[in-house]
Amino acid sequence: MGHVGERLLRGRDTWWLLGPGGVARVGHRQVTDTGELRPSAHRLLDERGLFRSTPERVYSLTVLTSTDCNLGCGYCFQNTGQDSSGGSRPPRIKRARLTSATITSILGFADRQMASAGLHKLGVLLFGGEPLLNPRGCVELLSRAADHNLVSAWMISNATLLTPPLAHELTALGLRSVQVTFDGDRDDHDRIRVRRSPGGTFDTIVRNIVQVTAATELRWMLRVNVSHHNYQGIDALLERLAGSVDPQRCSIYFARVGDVGVGYANELLHSGELRARFTRWHRTALEHGFTVPRPRADLPCVTCESGEGRHGAVVNADGTLASCWETAGQPGWEVGTVDEGYLPVDRRAKRWISCGDMYRHHESAQALADFRDAVDAALLDDLHEKGLL
Repeated sequence: MGHVGERLLRGRDTWWLLGPGGVARVGHRQVTDTGELRPSAHRLLDERGLFRSTPERVYSLTVLTSTDCNLGCGYCFQNTGQDSSGGSRPPRIKRARLTSATITSILGFADRQMASAGLHKLGVLLFGGEPLLNPRGCVELLSRAADHNLVSAWMISNATLLTPPLAHELTALGLRSVQVTFDGDRDDHDRIRVRRSPGGTFDTIVRNIVQVTAATELRWMLRVNVSHHNYQGIDALLERLAGSVDPQRCSIYFARVGDVGVGYANELLHSGELRARFTRWHRTALEHGFTVPRPRADLPCVTCESGEGRHGAVVNADGTLASCWETAGQPGWEVGTVDEGYLPVDRRAKRWISCGDMYRHHESAQALADFRDAVDAALLDDLHEKGLL
């Protein structure tokens, strides 16, 4: 189509152009029979800035505060295998815990990278394992990052350990949102997202979200994992969540669980039936007042967009660098350290992967693209119909 990253999707009564500069409706007359923009439409959209990317202004730093986790989900990409006893304690990556000394090194590394890229603002993602297994590490990192022009902070957590006092302390230091995962409705979730102790987690997570919402201004990104184990209960999950949490403070999205080579396989294919379910789930979420993230152009990840980590980095709790979340803490995938910087290009090239590269799919790339395009087009239609686009 002439520009890297743009997508042209066919909706019910119109076409949608997703470019680096935003989203636009495109009439049928402006698209050729082969699904290409006509030159006149291309010029008009170009003048409106649809094909121009916004320069990066924030250095995106992902930090694992702990590689340990209190849950034993069988599909986790940080597992190194399945629990041979059939229980909820799969072997995981090596344990590491963020310390004050490592925080000093991380922030020094971030300063050098920001200076090199001409960036003056810092964004931090608290990641794990479960980051709240090291709450002091989370607090100290955000507190000290304030002196390095921290402008945004968010966290990916299972929320089982997030209490109102801790959430209040973190929000005072700049934390603005938390991503939490649900694995289907309560019964399915409690079979899949299980404690290593063991035991279910659904009610604990919902209770903590409700209590923290009442005590702070935190917003929530609810990720719903989809697999052959739970897809039939997701309609019920949406009804249950809508009656429990505040939809106005939550966005929600659905993600098919991938196979990352740890003995777990998702048998659910990207079929027409699954596409219809995704579309229905999006529509139901919107009807309940949840926000559903708007589809976007294919923009590179700021962290793993290149082999040099210019605009962001992923740092393990021990100070080693990874190119992406998926390889953090994985032996043999280190691409440097915060003290010494990135390895030479010839040594890190084969270790540098981008988002999703570690996931295995049993379907063609075209089938995956067609599925995503159809789901996104239907979502754009629904967002427009509700006046949200």
